[in-house]
Amino acid sequence: MNGQTSLSLRGRNPDVLTCIANLSNDEVFTPPEFANRMLDAVAAAWAADQGGTNLWADPSVRFLDPVTKSGVFLREITSRLTSGLADQIPDLQERVDHILTEQVFGIGITQLTSLLARRSVYCSKHAQGEHSIARSFDSDQGNIWFERTEHTWVGGRCKYCGASEKTLGRGGDLETHAYALIHADDVKARVNEIFGGVMQFDVIIGNPPYQLDDGGYGTSAAPIYQLFVEQAKALEPRYLSMVIPSRWFAGGKGLDEFRESMLTDDRMRSIDDFLSAADVFPGVGLKGGVCYFLWDRDNPGPCTVSTHFKDWPVSTATRPLLEEGADVFIRFNEGLSILKKVVAVDGGQSDTLLLPEGKRFDQLVSSRKPFGLETTFKGKSTRGADDVLVYQNGGKGYTARDSIRTGTELIDKWKLYAGYAAPGTGNRDTYPHRVLSTPFVGEPGTICSETYLCIGPFDSRAEADSALSYLTCRLTRLLILLHKPSQHTTRKVYTFVPTQEWTKVWTDEDLYAKYDISDSEIAFIEKLVRPMEFQGSLRE
Repeated sequence: MNGQTSLSLRGRNPDVLTCIANLSNDEVFTPPEFANRMLDAVAAAWAADQGGTNLWADPSVRFLDPVTKSGVFLREITSRLTSGLADQIPDLQERVDHILTEQVFGIGITQLTSLLARRSVYCSKHAQGEHSIARSFDSDQGNIWFERTEHTWVGGRCKYCGASEKTLGRGGDLETHAYALIHADDVKARVNEIFGGVMQFDVIIGNPPYQLDDGGYGTSAAPIYQLFVEQAKALEPRYLSMVIPSRWFAGGKGLDEFRESMLTDDRMRSIDDFLSAADVFPGVGLKGGVCYFLWDRDNPGPCTVSTHFKDWPVSTATRPLLEEGADVFIRFNEGLSILKKVVAVDGGQSDTLLLPEGKRFDQLVSSRKPFGLETTFKGKSTRGADDVLVYQNGGKGYTARDSIRTGTELIDKWKLYAGYAAPGTGNRDTYPHRVLSTPFVGEPGTICSETYLCIGPFDSRAEADSALSYLTCRLTRLLILLHKPSQHTTRKVYTFVPTQEWTKVWTDEDLYAKYDISDSEIAFIEKLVRPMEFQGSLRE
């Protein structure tokens, strides 16, 4: 082998890619086991579409990871091809050279990750290095490309990714995080330029950066993973598979158009949804879970949806991604059947999830800042003669009645207050969920800051108590969860919740009977939603 390192691509102990730490929650390294799960799904689809042929035994298939970090996808693809092509290309060195020069391609997201990826795939950070297992490259990059890409600033923002010039326009010594795939008007031409020829990829697979922190944080930071998916689709591969946050199912900052395009795309053939991101990426705080999908260009049809969580049985169903009357993806297969029962009983048509206009609970729920007060508002500590009580972040305060210009029709009515943000569980998703911060009754003469939403009005304390009891029911909160993409509980998440007669204290037993919820459905609800005690009294 002319002094080069062994061509053995497996059998390392331990596998270094199971040991390295993530760069951040936005740039997460994919565990080898999970990468192989995604590759298995692609190979199964290939076999189903190609009369049972073996993807890994085809020397003409081209693979691209356009967001290479550790190089795990490219490494595992190379390993599979090395075994699969043994009969067609018996000489090991010739076979590996063919695979690495003709079949396996990557685009690094940073200088560091490109070096790491080359080390994973070529066994050398330089494709022409002494220890490289490749012999036919004419450059040190090989087919794992990286060059510094600059943002295009327009009015202080990058026109491609929306990054802030103030945050990321920081000179030539630091990474720009201007990822090549999404900083191009014509992505096909850009990829051809990168690799020096006309490139048509059969399989695109990867784990893109999830968000670009341009001054926000957590769920407030701008998501960018959707841009990678859109650009990858524009390259028109046969198959596309990416692992991305699951928050797109129901919404999120800047994701409405992306969600609509994904849910109406009948080439989306499977989604594997993991309720807890920690089950995929141990130690990563990413709220809302993650999923990976398989997009099949030439074989449209219904989507197979599988839900995974710890040791729960995997739930799998083949169904449309977008149900009639819904504007979000119904995350839980069991939840969809329950929702259909609820809508049918409350006057909805059999072929739609849309509740009749007069039966929608969301019409009782305010928008953010129901009385025009920010979360940071702090009222006076003592009450004046014409002040109203303000439920605010951290407690109560008082403010002059005539200072309120929004929601004045609700001030002297009975209502409920429900937290805008659900109770925290750290950075991890745990079940059963509370779904809502504990709601409480607001008496006449009270208002709230942006910390709460206002629900009402109600004509009496008894009606308010009835509605409060309804929100403490597990079934009600499951219906909220089906439309809830994050910890924020906006008016929109109440879309699937029907109104009731506010004449009694509601219990789950009442609702289970009304909607004919089966024992197995009850077990599902109670596994997913935590009990909440009804307290029919004013908050102390």
